[in-house]
Amino acid sequence: MEQSGTKRRIAMELTYDGVLYHGWQRQNNGLSVQQKVEEVLSERTGRPICVTGCSRTDAGVHALSYVLHFDSDMRIPVEKLADAFNSSHPVGIIAKRAWVADEAFHARYSAIGKTYRYMFWNARTRSPFTEKYSWHIPYSLDIAQMQTACAVFVGKHDFAGFMSAGGSQKTTVRTVRRCELFRDPQWAEQWVMEIEADGFLYNMVRIIAGTLVSVGCGKISVADLPEILASCDRNRAGQTAPPQGLFLKEIYYNANGEGSDDIP
Repeated sequence: MEQSGTKRRIAMELTYDGVLYHGWQRQNNGLSVQQKVEEVLSERTGRPICVTGCSRTDAGVHALSYVLHFDSDMRIPVEKLADAFNSSHPVGIIAKRAWVADEAFHARYSAIGKTYRYMFWNARTRSPFTEKYSWHIPYSLDIAQMQTACAVFVGKHDFAGFMSAGGSQKTTVRTVRRCELFRDPQWAEQWVMEIEADGFLYNMVRIIAGTLVSVGCGKISVADLPEILASCDRNRAGQTAPPQGLFLKEIYYNANGEGSDDIP
């Protein structure tokens, strides 16, 4: 058993189902993922725990990989923390691993990139197995045009027109490294948009997803997209896609507490 007394920075990777929670961030009007995680960690470590997450996901949004950090002098060995967390069976939340991070590591501000997925269910009828995890599009989509449109978003651009009101970022310029649309290998009716960037604005992924659907149904042409992007006018982009189709897939750090080497 490890001795208490010296606080260390602990990092943990989670995966969670956002259906049952009112987003990541602690709030007064509903149970959040952060609140549940802090309750379980405090119970298991015997210490009051306050965690800092890598992203403030909205209600209904999911995470395949989510990184948080906290400082604690907990006695429980860090290599056993994930199992201890999972033994409490928090609904819809699983700890994948935990490790001692550098004291300068910050789950949010040390990140150098993220990958998100957005799921579209393109069929006349809904599926009971996917309706809480995808956007149901009951009409025909021109997938080829949507795939062509993905390339427009790649590169360094000002995404001010692809941000909802309420964002607090100092700059709206982001570099998208990859954006693609492909069929889900498990479901013929489901299409996956996967996008990687150095960072994202508030609702940026969901607005891009909504814009791709506008392209797919002919409301926006691929030829017009570069000008729409350059205009920085939110009214010209597509709708904000619903939250349930959005997944935080991966977050990237580097060896200095700013990269993947800091996550074993």
